[in-house]
Amino acid sequence: MARTRASDFEEKRHGLLLTAANVFATQGMEKASMSQIAQEAGVSKSLLYHYYPSKDALIFAIIESHLTILDEALDKADDPSLPPHQRLKTLVLTVLDNYRGADDQHKVQLNAGPALSDAQKADIVAIERRIVRHFSKALKDIHPQLANPDRPLLMPVTMSLFGMMNWVYMWFKEGGLISRDDYANVATTLILEGVKAVK
Repeated sequence: MARTRASDFEEKRHGLLLTAANVFATQGMEKASMSQIAQEAGVSKSLLYHYYPSKDALIFAIIESHLTILDEALDKADDPSLPPHQRLKTLVLTVLDNYRGADDQHKVQLNAGPALSDAQKADIVAIERRIVRHFSKALKDIHPQLANPDRPLLMPVTMSLFGMMNWVYMWFKEGGLISRDDYANVATTLILEGVKAVK
């Protein structure tokens, strides 16, 4: 008979992912071991393997969970009926809010390429494309000319915005002189005003 899942399975699973992400982020993918992760999480190595059969599976789960949570948050936040500037700012702020406390997962995502199989990479890319699509649709609605086939700028502009958001963790300080809401407005304004000068 198959083993039934404990009622706190998902909670324990998420806790293991957070601990593992911290170990990977601080020790590096190659140096970090399943034994070390189990020790840091306060669980047995066999229990860790019960949840994740390999280190590669664990790395994939960290990234997949991180991106899925963001994708679902963007689905809820995206409201085409909002004024264009507010819609884009809401999307930007949603990303910044979801990055709060997720520096370790972000570092794992940025450095995990060699640890993932082609199938895992394809799954991650599919989620990333859904995330990016929220922003490209909003930007296209604001500036349809970005999708001009003779000069396709929609993706470069969209990814420029992600460049600003994805590196926030390198410099942003909670409780500093600029809040996440402030920076969401700055990033949105830079993109929307800057696009006007792009020819």
